[in-house]
Amino acid sequence: MRGDNPSIHTFIADVSDPQQVDEFVTAAIDSLGGVDVLVNNAGIGGPRAALEDIAIDDWDRTIAVNLNGAFYCMRAVIPHLKRQQSGSIVNISTTSARTGLPNRSPYVASKVGLQGLTYTAARELGPYNVRCNAILPGYINNERGNLLIQKHADETGKSPEQARHDFMRFISMRTMIEMSEIGDMAVFLASDAARHVSGQQIGVCGNLEYEV
Repeated sequence: MRGDNPSIHTFIADVSDPQQVDEFVTAAIDSLGGVDVLVNNAGIGGPRAALEDIAIDDWDRTIAVNLNGAFYCMRAVIPHLKRQQSGSIVNISTTSARTGLPNRSPYVASKVGLQGLTYTAARELGPYNVRCNAILPGYINNERGNLLIQKHADETGKSPEQARHDFMRFISMRTMIEMSEIGDMAVFLASDAARHVSGQQIGVCGNLEYEV
């Protein structure tokens, strides 16, 4: 698809389907004339339940999108990056991969797996001058992030202000993160300013220490 800006091209693909990913990458490279940066940002939250109560289908779907999807995209793009001896891969993980998060085991497991994929890719691709890093966002100041706080308020009978305090007290800088901050970090990691930054897990989270 093409938007109002003729220089911007968009495509729709299910990243959990390797055939769709291959078709998407081929179309993107044909349209753009090459590839320099891959940002793996597609993801789902997965089910909320105790580990023993999680349905197998829900587990499989979360892993398929969050982990397999990144693998399929990297697998399709890496040969092009290797040939040109340059490029940057940015994987969007989560601070929950550091803290753990009860009742969210498929999501956390998928993101921890993504971090392992990042480390390994950085080692494999370094000799080709291709970098791979991961961004670990904290609590994002968007509709979903604020809904999490409201849900905590509803479950505990606390006011929204008290619920927000519960979340913020485990963040050293006592702040939520703007979406633009994640984008800014991705742009930095893709830029020449980060030409020797690889294999890193970079938290953009105000130093999130623990999660409610």
